[in-house]
Amino acid sequence: MGISEEEWKRLQKALDWPGPDQEITQLNQSTSPVHSTFSIVGLKESYKVGENISVTITARDHNKNLKRYGGDFFQAKLFSSKLKASVYGEVVDHCNGTYSVALLLPWEGQTQVYVRLEHSSEVVQILKKYRESLFPRSHYNGHFEGPGPNKTRISEVVQCNLKWGADGSWSKGDCCCEYKDIKTGTVWQCERPKKLSCDNLVHHSRGGLENPLNPFEKQIFTKNLTNVAITGYTQIINVLPNTTGIGTMERCRSSMTKPVPAGFYLKDVWKSFVCNSQKFSSSQMGNCLKNKIVYLMGDSTTRQWFEYLERKVPDIKRMDLHTPRTGGPLMAVELKNNIIVHWRPHGVPLRFTKMLITDLHYISNDIDEIAGGPHAVVVFTIFAHLVFHPITFYVHEVAKIHQSVVALLSRAPETTVIIKSGNTAGLKMS
Repeated sequence: MGISEEEWKRLQKALDWPGPDQEITQLNQSTSPVHSTFSIVGLKESYKVGENISVTITARDHNKNLKRYGGDFFQAKLFSSKLKASVYGEVVDHCNGTYSVALLLPWEGQTQVYVRLEHSSEVVQILKKYRESLFPRSHYNGHFEGPGPNKTRISEVVQCNLKWGADGSWSKGDCCCEYKDIKTGTVWQCERPKKLSCDNLVHHSRGGLENPLNPFEKQIFTKNLTNVAITGYTQIINVLPNTTGIGTMERCRSSMTKPVPAGFYLKDVWKSFVCNSQKFSSSQMGNCLKNKIVYLMGDSTTRQWFEYLERKVPDIKRMDLHTPRTGGPLMAVELKNNIIVHWRPHGVPLRFTKMLITDLHYISNDIDEIAGGPHAVVVFTIFAHLVFHPITFYVHEVAKIHQSVVALLSRAPETTVIIKSGNTAGLKMS
């Protein structure tokens, strides 16, 4: 995987999650969002900004019995629809069916408590099982093109996938064309086309998804049992102003300690507890990016950053690179302030529509090709398209990127490197 045994043990410890102390074979033994509840400890008539609200969550099964073990994935927040405000709290698992949350009150006015069961502990164990499995949940297509008889062109579409793990292949036997990236060591393979050679792979596209769940697991995963609000005290809570401010005015920089929560939303604007975050106007964006080359890499979430800059930075224009509008690679320039913004998707596995295989680069390889310097900004994300594959492969990819970032900052320490973490798949707390 490209990391030491000690680092792997540390990662496994960080990923450790409590779960059922016995095999669950009946739905009524799992956590019920209908019978699980939350309550506010020591509720007062009013609070002041900066105080905490203590919440206790009690998990029960479908027979209304208190759960004896932990591992449920609850999320808790304070929110105000009127103020367009929200703040999350860290849920502490006591491993006995009860959970506690301390919710910080960062704004004055009104607020409410909201708790949601994302996944029961039983579902979490199922997710863990398949996270570590080599089961091919995502399939991909390889599009081969080449010369045919009488000056014609012929094409073939075959299945492709990642080669990873002890078995070495998602398809057995001498079935496949193999494409190994020399620097990362990642091996991609496609079924051997009937008429064309392995050298004729031209395009890549997403294929079908395969559900690995058995009938009982599908029952536990049903929509009315996951991502569901639980009942509790949902009345309006009044928050009074406080002369003692919270937060910090320190300038934002790398490697800052992040408290929990790291900030909150008020009037749809993020307020950071880490540093003095700033909302930029269009002209400020242009000034900030003056004489910069921005390299955005990853998936559609960093492409959305590209599209945002395209909309907001004055006079920036997208260049026609004759590539798919959403697949990329993409490039935009602003000549007056000498701004260049690039975006390209990461290498396979990638669930995009049909695009040239030569346009799919591994992030670590692209970073190795950047000279860096005070004018260079590197932004990358890698998450969404790798969740269908073993976590060991994800660790391998991140380790390679880490090596490339360390090398980049060694040769050009004034380079700005920004890591964008993964989105949570669009599941929102309403």
